[in-house]
Amino acid sequence: MASIEPVARHHQLNGMANTTRIDPMAFDALPLDKSIAASRQRIEAMERLLERVVVLPGLNRPIGLDVILGLVPIVGDIAAAALGSYIIWEARNLGLSKFQIARMMGNVGFDALLGFVPLIGDAADVLFRSNTRNLRIIRKHLDKHHPSSVVLEG
Repeated sequence: MASIEPVARHHQLNGMANTTRIDPMAFDALPLDKSIAASRQRIEAMERLLERVVVLPGLNRPIGLDVILGLVPIVGDIAAAALGSYIIWEARNLGLSKFQIARMMGNVGFDALLGFVPLIGDAADVLFRSNTRNLRIIRKHLDKHHPSSVVLEG
């Protein structure tokens, strides 16, 4: 698997938020099989792409493709919601409950609706991270029902 290099030291020195630098080749190396661990890696990579690609200068907040697409009126918000829906599709394949899927759909839908409001939607995309919330729901499910797929970070 291609590396995703931590740049925490650089950010500590520059007073920036903790984030990661994404190697473009990392997405080519994602496993395509149907295992729980492979699904987890794909979901985490998509969340990183949508929510934490670069650090926003001045605010020191990581932003991703969700915020960048949200700058394009209507079409960008629809595209960001479609990409967020991929995470929901993976969650359905992992066997999350209908309630959890509904919560995830609500997160993406709320994010998309906020995005339709000019300026306010762009600011909301930075603050309301629907894909991160959905990743948290999936991790909680996987940690409980598939403990062998837990990845220790550190």
